Amino acid sequence: MSTLSRRSFLTGAAGAFAAPMVLRASSAAANSGSITFTSWGGSFEEAVVKTVTTPFTEETGIKVNLIPTPDLAKLKVQQLTGNVDVDAFVASAEGAAAGSKQGFWEKLDLSTFDVEDMAIPPTSEYVTWDMYAGGIAWDPSKYGQGKHPINFAEYFDVKKFPGRRTFRNRPNETLEAALLADGVAPKNMYPLDVDRAFRVLDRIKPSIASWITATPQTLSLLQTGEVDFSYTYANRVKEAARPSDRKPMAFSFEQNLLGTEKIAIPKGAPNAVNAMKFIAYTVRPEVQARLFSVSPTVPNSKKAMSMLSAEVRKWMPDPNNPNNVVLNGAYWEDNLEAVSRRFKEWVLT
Repeated sequence: MSTLSRRSFLTGAAGAFAAPMVLRASSAAANSGSITFTSWGGSFEEAVVKTVTTPFTEETGIKVNLIPTPDLAKLKVQQLTGNVDVDAFVASAEGAAAGSKQGFWEKLDLSTFDVEDMAIPPTSEYVTWDMYAGGIAWDPSKYGQGKHPINFAEYFDVKKFPGRRTFRNRPNETLEAALLADGVAPKNMYPLDVDRAFRVLDRIKPSIASWITATPQTLSLLQTGEVDFSYTYANRVKEAARPSDRKPMAFSFEQNLLGTEKIAIPKGAPNAVNAMKFIAYTVRPEVQARLFSVSPTVPNSKKAMSMLSAEVRKWMPDPNNPNNVVLNGAYWEDNLEAVSRRFKEWVLT
């Protein structure tokens, strides 16, 4: 699965650009009959072409060219030299926040969106396209009902649920899970109480068998029996549940950390008006329903959720679940470097 790896890219670069105008067809320069859209490749790109870009071209006549997503440093150079070759840019939450902070994005025409339909509303510069759910997985053949943790308070309760665990070898996601385990309400999560989070992590540290850097290991260590419970992602457990030589794992939707992916229009985009049309198309409920019927991530459209089959929805978190936390990309853009240094030192001590 490529869902998480396609979200890992550099968010460096600094500087600011001239104030943008809101993109409206009546006030912008003429565009060509195409746009260039960034992509992370893999099976997700194949799904996007089939369910989004090809139907968009058929409806509008605007061709969509897909290119690998550049890092923000490259985008900065393009903007400084007046040679931007991207019209619609896919970014992680952190990357979108970094670009906003550094003045990389145009203002969007929010009147083209049904904001009430969005589980996560847009900002003035980017819109949430999809989400992924991090949570707790286990081997159901080993641990029956009541024998495994289903939320983060239980994941941190090593007395009630003894066993080897995993966590990502990074503070983002890990600190949020610790604070949820300690009773912090999702609505009060940010800014993070970092000192409190590390005190909570101290309690579980001896039970962490692996601080994982490679995302596939979040599930493979569980499948091979090297850990008893794992912090992993619903899309990975879903993919592994398909017919294969390995037994399926179970995943809890009782409480999840929701990561998001954004779409923005870079300043200087040569086809910005067409890009605005494309972004508005991608978040329409029926388009999201088509895409997320075949992709293992989660639509941001509430109406799209109701259009999905029961089989598809069973692998998706409830966007209205008050136990969930939407990861705050803006917070991590501002704090990741400093907190990461502390986290790495903590893991090694």
